[in-house]
Amino acid sequence: MSAQPIETSRADWHVYRGTGLPGTVDKLPDPPPWRRFSGEPVREVPADDSGEADRRIGSRRVAGWVPSQHEVAMVNAAIYLRRPLLVTGRPGTGKSSLAYLVARELGLGPVLRWPVTSRTALKDGLYLYDAIGRVQEINARQGEEPDIGEFVHLGPLGTALLPYERPRVLLIDELDKSDIDLPNDLLNVFEDGEFEIPELSRLAARHDEVTVLTDDREGAAVVRRGRVRCRSFPLVIITSNGEREFPAPFLRRCLKLHVDPPTFAQLGAMVAAQFGETDGVDISRLITEFMERSEATGGLASDQLLNAVHMAMQLSTSGAYQPDGDWNELLTAIWHPLSSSAEG
Repeated sequence: MSAQPIETSRADWHVYRGTGLPGTVDKLPDPPPWRRFSGEPVREVPADDSGEADRRIGSRRVAGWVPSQHEVAMVNAAIYLRRPLLVTGRPGTGKSSLAYLVARELGLGPVLRWPVTSRTALKDGLYLYDAIGRVQEINARQGEEPDIGEFVHLGPLGTALLPYERPRVLLIDELDKSDIDLPNDLLNVFEDGEFEIPELSRLAARHDEVTVLTDDREGAAVVRRGRVRCRSFPLVIITSNGEREFPAPFLRRCLKLHVDPPTFAQLGAMVAAQFGETDGVDISRLITEFMERSEATGGLASDQLLNAVHMAMQLSTSGAYQPDGDWNELLTAIWHPLSSSAEG
């Protein structure tokens, strides 16, 4: 589907509407004065995401997925205020999908995804410097010094803070799994919209501009005097499964959105977006059974439903799909509880 311009009326303050349609927005609302930045050189947002959004949220236009008014309002508030949006909810409710929906509808390019673990540190998201690789290359070239930019790789957060003319969408996934210090470590970066790469700033007298690698596929960017400074603060969507509380200073700088489990209609729209026609499979029955099983086990992930639909469709083409005992056993395996406490 080709991107279509988004038309807004004077009375409608929403930039994002939750349509699921690919589109573009010519001009976002101006940020507050204290959220304006002036990074250079100005960069265009890359257009091609290599099918990542289609893979994660489906490529078909469907009418059943209607986000709540509160969800749409909070996304727009994050856009207007240029503040991170902390999205909470149980696993599998589509929290991370929101980033891809917003990026697709507003034409903000590929989503930059930063998956967080207990070992993740702030620098991992900003950049990596391969010092060992550079030394090995110097030895291989018999003392000839290679371009240091070949060994500096911006992470998802660092790439999002490049001076793009329009904001990138950054997904910080499952921040609640992080080390206790990471949320507070993010505060200065969120406030300043910039960071330093000491390995480059030390060379600024000799190399005012260095081209480094980015987190985009085959991406590269010019960094001036060892400092990355944004121009349009990225739309940061942070997901949390509620496994821990965040410190008050961090929460003060975020907007918060709680996502409820998808409704029957939304699950149906999700299936339609991924599969289109599903002849031979009773999707209504499958969704009803999925919702009942999810309620009984404390919550299942939406992709577990998609796995079941795919299996049912594959078996249907060979005539092997029958909602009987064997199929129920297979569903039990696919729809396994997400926590060990629910298995009993």
